[in-house]
Amino acid sequence: MTVDKNSRLIEAQTAHDPVWRWIPSLYFGQGIPYVAVMTLSVIMYKNMGMSNADIALYTSWLYLPFVIKPFWSPFVDMLKTKRYWIVTCELVIGALFGLVALTLPLPAFFQTSLLVFWLLAFSAATHDISTDGFYMLALEQHQQAAFVGVRSMFFRISMLTGQGALVYLAGTLKDLTGNVAFGWSVVFAVLAVMFIGLSAYHRWALPRPDSDHAQGDPAHVMATFFQIFSAFIKKKDIVLGIAFMLLYRFGEAQLVKMAPPFLLDSLDKGGLGLTTQAVGVVYGTVGMITLTIGGLLGGALIARSGLKDCLWPMALAINLPHLVYVYLAFIQPQNIYLISAAVGIEQMGYGFGFTAYVLYMIMIADGEHKTAHYAICTGFMALSMMLPGMFSGWLQASLGYAHFFVWICVAAIPTFIVTALIKVDPAFGKKTDETDETD
Repeated sequence: MTVDKNSRLIEAQTAHDPVWRWIPSLYFGQGIPYVAVMTLSVIMYKNMGMSNADIALYTSWLYLPFVIKPFWSPFVDMLKTKRYWIVTCELVIGALFGLVALTLPLPAFFQTSLLVFWLLAFSAATHDISTDGFYMLALEQHQQAAFVGVRSMFFRISMLTGQGALVYLAGTLKDLTGNVAFGWSVVFAVLAVMFIGLSAYHRWALPRPDSDHAQGDPAHVMATFFQIFSAFIKKKDIVLGIAFMLLYRFGEAQLVKMAPPFLLDSLDKGGLGLTTQAVGVVYGTVGMITLTIGGLLGGALIARSGLKDCLWPMALAINLPHLVYVYLAFIQPQNIYLISAAVGIEQMGYGFGFTAYVLYMIMIADGEHKTAHYAICTGFMALSMMLPGMFSGWLQASLGYAHFFVWICVAAIPTFIVTALIKVDPAFGKKTDETDETD
């Protein structure tokens, strides 16, 4: 008989199950610092008058901790428990959010807040390592499978909260007070209180699994890491695999840095002149919802047809919708529903196409050391966003928005080249009849 195992397992859980006390809050807490560092910082600096070139260059550097986190993940394993790291990191993140709030009214706010964002990025990356490790230690294997959808959903809710509600709040406070810095200071103060409270809550709610203890010998940790990294480099066709991971999102990595400034910039500067609140709704809410829908559709299609058959449709889906930004930049429409639809189309295409990227990383990591190798892949994933993002602001300032978005469409060529060259097992990712069979 065919049965959906994961759905059955979740239905078997009740609201009184202790697991429900911490998985939603833990993954909501994982997403908020990331969206604050990568998206809120961009919108905030744009509101406060920074140039697109400076915004893109300096905020792209904030990806670096996520690029190199595999290098210090062994030390997280070696020192203290994952539970300790989670509670401590959340307390530190709360304090750093408070520091951001305090730096914004200062004359040198840009330099000082960037320094705090750097510390936030390192804390968030460390929190990621400990959170994912704790998830695997605290749950049985069948629970890990059953709750993967729950953790993903609450991570997405954190994205909606950050890019939608918090951006809307900042814009509303700016309009009420006429003070941009005050509005964003309040937002980060709210986040500070949230994370200090979250740290206290998780100190109570997180279980204490026997398997959660310091692991590894300092004398052997680095030797083990280099052995694992060497095994990764020796994988078949790994150079082509790394090229795919770096270039598949080449256009999107540039677009994502300039999309919020484009929506915010005035018409005479080539933008759409939306209010901060409108950006929170259009980009942070509509965009995030359609991104999630695209990801769900992509996962369902790969499960039915396999990664190989879906690769080209998904490569096209992640690039062709960039044409909507060309349209928006040349026409500069003022209809909020049309703008929302255009942004939604682009984000749905990205969510749909990104599914192939994630599954390809899983395929690359498969085999011995799959957890460590997947962490290395996520480092390349962050690098693929960091490097193109760094020069995107300068390029936009040189070309103007309209021609910059034309360039983004041209930037699909490297994606198509690596998509044509990589080799994928036709059966990989496809759901077989045995997947759903139970005894």
